[in-house]
Amino acid sequence: MACLTLVTAVAAVTQQVTCGSVVKLVNQNHKIRLHSHDVKYGSGSGQQSVTGTGQQEDVNSHWTIKGPEEGDYCKRGEPVACGQKLRLEHLTTNRNLHSHHFTSPLTNQQEVSAFGEAGVGDTGDVWKVVCDGDYWQRDQNVQFKHADTGVFLAASGQTFGRPIDGQMEIIGSQRADGTDRKSTRLNSSHLCNL
Repeated sequence: MACLTLVTAVAAVTQQVTCGSVVKLVNQNHKIRLHSHDVKYGSGSGQQSVTGTGQQEDVNSHWTIKGPEEGDYCKRGEPVACGQKLRLEHLTTNRNLHSHHFTSPLTNQQEVSAFGEAGVGDTGDVWKVVCDGDYWQRDQNVQFKHADTGVFLAASGQTFGRPIDGQMEIIGSQRADGTDRKSTRLNSSHLCNL
């Protein structure tokens, strides 16, 4: 899940993605959205699974942009800079996009999960925005690099069976090539802080 394209939820003067926004992250190569739900992995960390889904309208594909740690908030409405560290909190379960040195269930790469309670987790929740220019722009492809381990958020191309049948495995990948680029879509059904 590395490339994201952004569609605005409300008219905005700025074309920059901002802190506090609710976004959908879309992998352009596989046409899937970064997704999570309260289903735990049956192996690895046993934490909440993070997958990719082809469903366009699903509340479980919404993520809130937050600062890199509880004491370091990114101010609502402040543009997200290229190179900035941040956390992505799953809107439905309030767990943060997370990675660590556990093996992913299908392809034996690095596992990506959702971790924490009420948006509070640990340093494994911090990702760096990799983009061109000074700020993350709407409709711009970006990548997310994991701060602790240096892997990039990516989709493996492999899909799960039960209980998350047909959803794609999301991994931490060593590769930083275009196949891992993501595009971002702002959630148009919720108020976004732009």
